[in-house]
Amino acid sequence: MLKAEVLIDRDFAVGATDPRLFGAFVEHLGRCVYGGLFEPGHPEADERGFRRDVMALVKELAPTIMRYPGGNFVSGYNWEDGVGPVENRPRRLDLAWFSTEPNTFGTNEFIDWCREAGIEPMLAVNLGTRDGDAARHYLEYCNHPGGTALSDLRRSHGWEKPHDVKFWCLGNEMDGPWQMERKTATEYGRLATETAKMMKWTDKTIELAVCGSSARNMPTFGEWEYTVLDHTFDHVEFISLHTYFNNYAHDTAAFLASPDLMDSFIDEVVAIADAVAAKRRSSKRIMLSFDEWNVWYRTRAKGEGRAKPGWPEAPQILEEIYTMEDALTFGGACISLLNHADRVKSACLAQLVNAIAPIMTETGGPAWRQTIFHPFAQMSNLGRGTVLRSQVSSPTYSARYYDPRGAEELYYPMPEVPYVKVASVHNDEDKTLTLFVLNRHLEESITLDLDARGFNDMTLDQALELRHDDLQAINTKNAPDAVTPAPLDGVEVRGGRLQATLAPASWNVIRLKTPG
Repeated sequence: MLKAEVLIDRDFAVGATDPRLFGAFVEHLGRCVYGGLFEPGHPEADERGFRRDVMALVKELAPTIMRYPGGNFVSGYNWEDGVGPVENRPRRLDLAWFSTEPNTFGTNEFIDWCREAGIEPMLAVNLGTRDGDAARHYLEYCNHPGGTALSDLRRSHGWEKPHDVKFWCLGNEMDGPWQMERKTATEYGRLATETAKMMKWTDKTIELAVCGSSARNMPTFGEWEYTVLDHTFDHVEFISLHTYFNNYAHDTAAFLASPDLMDSFIDEVVAIADAVAAKRRSSKRIMLSFDEWNVWYRTRAKGEGRAKPGWPEAPQILEEIYTMEDALTFGGACISLLNHADRVKSACLAQLVNAIAPIMTETGGPAWRQTIFHPFAQMSNLGRGTVLRSQVSSPTYSARYYDPRGAEELYYPMPEVPYVKVASVHNDEDKTLTLFVLNRHLEESITLDLDARGFNDMTLDQALELRHDDLQAINTKNAPDAVTPAPLDGVEVRGGRLQATLAPASWNVIRLKTPG
C-alpha cells in the first residue's frame, strides 16, 4: 500500500483562520435570490418571504460573511432601485444575465436575511456604470445613524438603526470584457482610489477590497494587480481573487490536481502586493479576499445556459449539478484556502443557492444539499483555529490542467502533484486538532502516517470520509443523501501519532482531542 507521511508541530503555524475565510456569495443571478433564499408564498416561507428550509441548510453550511449583490450584476446596479416600498420599485433589464430584475429583494431585505442567518454582510458598489459619488451615497444610506437625507431615507423605509456594514468591495472584475463599462488598470485604479477616499471620509471604520484581475489566466493578470495597488495601496485593506475549476478535458487526475494552482495564484498575488509595499518601504500588508471560487464549467462552456430568450425573471441558469468528483476538487480548494490563512483573510464560495451553489431548491418544492455542501460545511464548522504547517511526503503524479481561457497557453503543466493534500487546524480553546485530507489517487488506498509534535495523549473525536464508487454520483431531490459523509473506520491514535487508511478518491476529515 502507498504511504504518505505528514509532520506537523504545534509551534510552527501558518496563521489563524479569520472568521471571514468561510464566506459565500449571493448575486441577483438566475434563481439564487428569487426561488432560492427568497420565495414569498412558498410553504416554508416566513412573513418576509425568506425560505425557512433554505435558511436551515445555510445555518448548517455555516458561512460567516455574504457578498452581495454581485458579481457581474453589480456593474449595472442602481442601489436605489432596491430600497423603499416594494410596489414603487422599478423593473429593470439586467445586462449581466439578460434577465428582468424586479427589485422586490434589495439591500434592506438582504441585511435582514443576514441578521436572521447570523452572517456578516459584505456589500459591493457599482464602479461599472456608476462612480464614487453613488458609492458614498450607498454607504451613507446603510451606515450613517441619522440626521441626513440618505440616513433618514433609510429610517423612513423602516430600518431605524444603521446597518453598520464593515466590508465593502470596490466593483467587480473590472478588467473583464464581459463587464459593463470595463476599465483599464489605470482607469479603475484612479476611480477606486477616489471612491475609497470618499467612502472612508463617510465612515472611517469600514474595510475595502479592490478588484484584482478576473482570473489568473487573464492577459491582464499581474500587471493589473500591480497597477491597481500602486494607485490604491494607501486606501484599501484587501485585493480580490477569483477562480473556477473545470474538467473540460474529462481528465479526472488533472481536475483533482487543479487546486494546487490556487496555491500558486495566492502566492503570486501576495508577491505582487508585497512588491507594491516594498516600493513604498511600507510595513503595511494587503490581505487577500478570495471572494469568488468554486467548480464551474458545465453551464459555463461557450456561454451555454447563461441566457434565456425574452428577458425572463429569475431564469433557471447556471444550475451546475455537482458530482462526487467535483466535491473532491472542491475539497482540495478548501485545503488551499486554509493553508494560506496568513494572507487569505476573506473568501466567498460562489454562490449560495441554485446558481453554481451547494444548496439546490425546487421553486415551490424542497431544498437539498449538493455534493460540495459537505466539504464546505466541514471546513467552516471545524476549520476555526490556527493552521499548522504540514510537511507532506507523498507519492506524486504528473498532470496537465486544461484552461480554455488562457491567453497563450491552454495547459498548465503540473509535474509533481502529491496524491495526498493536507491542512491541519489546531483550536486551543476547544483542545482539538482537525485534519482535512484529500486522497487524489483514483485506484489505490493510501496509508496516512501523522507525526503531531507537541501534541501528547491525543484521542480520536470523529473521523469521516466522503467518497462514492461512482465519481459521477450526484444528490437529487429524490436522493438527497446519495453522496454524504460516512464514518472513516480504522483510525489508530497513539500519543502524538496517527495512522489511517484513505480510500481512493476520498475526502477525509479527522478530528482529534488534544488535552495536552
